[in-house]
Amino acid sequence: MLTIAIQNGNVIDVRSKKIVKLNIGIQDGVIVQLSEMPLEATRVIDGTGLYVAPGFIDVHGHLDGYEYGGELSAMQGVTTTVGGNCGYCPVQLKEFFDEQDRRGYPINQAMLVGHDAPLREAVGLTDPHMLAEPEQIEQMKELARQALRDGACGVSFGLDYVPGCSIEEVKALASVCAEFGRICPVHTRLLVENDLYSLYEVIDVARQTGAHMLVSHFVYQYCNGMVPQAISMLEKARARGLKVEMDSGMYTNWSTYLNTTTFDLQNIQMNQWSWEQMVVGTGTYRGKVMTEELYHHMRAYHPNEAIVLFEGEEWEIYECLKLPYSMPSSDAGAYAVGEGHPQIAGTFPRYIREMVKERKLLTLEEAIYKGTLLPAEIFDFEKKGSIELGYDADLFLFDLDQIRDMAQYPHLGAPDAAPEGIPYVLVNGVLAVDEGICTHSRSGKCIRK
Repeated sequence: MLTIAIQNGNVIDVRSKKIVKLNIGIQDGVIVQLSEMPLEATRVIDGTGLYVAPGFIDVHGHLDGYEYGGELSAMQGVTTTVGGNCGYCPVQLKEFFDEQDRRGYPINQAMLVGHDAPLREAVGLTDPHMLAEPEQIEQMKELARQALRDGACGVSFGLDYVPGCSIEEVKALASVCAEFGRICPVHTRLLVENDLYSLYEVIDVARQTGAHMLVSHFVYQYCNGMVPQAISMLEKARARGLKVEMDSGMYTNWSTYLNTTTFDLQNIQMNQWSWEQMVVGTGTYRGKVMTEELYHHMRAYHPNEAIVLFEGEEWEIYECLKLPYSMPSSDAGAYAVGEGHPQIAGTFPRYIREMVKERKLLTLEEAIYKGTLLPAEIFDFEKKGSIELGYDADLFLFDLDQIRDMAQYPHLGAPDAAPEGIPYVLVNGVLAVDEGICTHSRSGKCIRK
């Protein structure tokens, strides 16, 4: 007897980009039947009026084992997250993988090894303004090789957070990724807004090393009217055969931590950000609009809190995500209940609603493909990203007429409010969301390359 059968659903075939009527049979976490005939199972889910899609693969997250964040992702239809982005990951990845598999996690996790932590920190570069010596770069290369052997899916860079990092350091580590055929996601270095040299750096690394580069949260990096020029640079690089893609989210207003170099006073002044553009996302002052007095107080006594900075132009979101080589991503972080940025709970339902239903910039089949099979192929995740026999039963069911994000910015409402219109999510054949309710299941597995 099958464990679960999904009957009468509109199944999205992301390879052919067609929608077909099929019944899906699941056994031992794997899709074992695709049939036009009714199926018998221990649990039968009626998919009448619903679309059935592969679970989203969120290629840019910072959940890194944080359970509540995994549950918020599952509620959006995300069944796999890629962690360790922006240059930061758990120090010992092998131990992280082992512990996560022992405990279980709401969704599947792949991990990048972080350039800043642990690689730079491991060789004594604890000051973000420090320049690496040649012998330190060689040490980092060996540490990166070991992390890739241990299962990391690539090396991530957060160049914005390490102003002292040279381009030679980046090229050296990107070359290691190229050796392994792995990917290098990059949070680009933005000295000031309207800076496109930071994107040139990434393209030049791809040219000189042959590494596969992924520009992280593109609209966050190049908003304020810069998106068309930045896209033009990427298009030219791709036309020359360079392996460069992007991920991007559904918001222009971004968030990071107050203790990063991004929110150094000098950087705030150089970018001409006003205090009114900043809202505290976490902690004692959650929801407060920043003032100069509050800034200095928090830098001294609450430096680890997240800040949301409001900027950018909404049209740029859609310019990024309609491109065939862009992938939707959340930039979700490990926030406590009621805290954070609405991207942690609203990104993917918002993506479907706005890109497909409201603006009609993508067909439904294209939109699902860009968040499922495309990232599975780019990251080389086997048996994920598609509804096929023998593939992992990572699926979500949704109502296209009802799907919508409900999350708000912290000064306006709940950043972690659950979306509507996603009644069922399965992770490795186990219901993570059942009739719209989080089941607190822990069927996610680590993806070790």
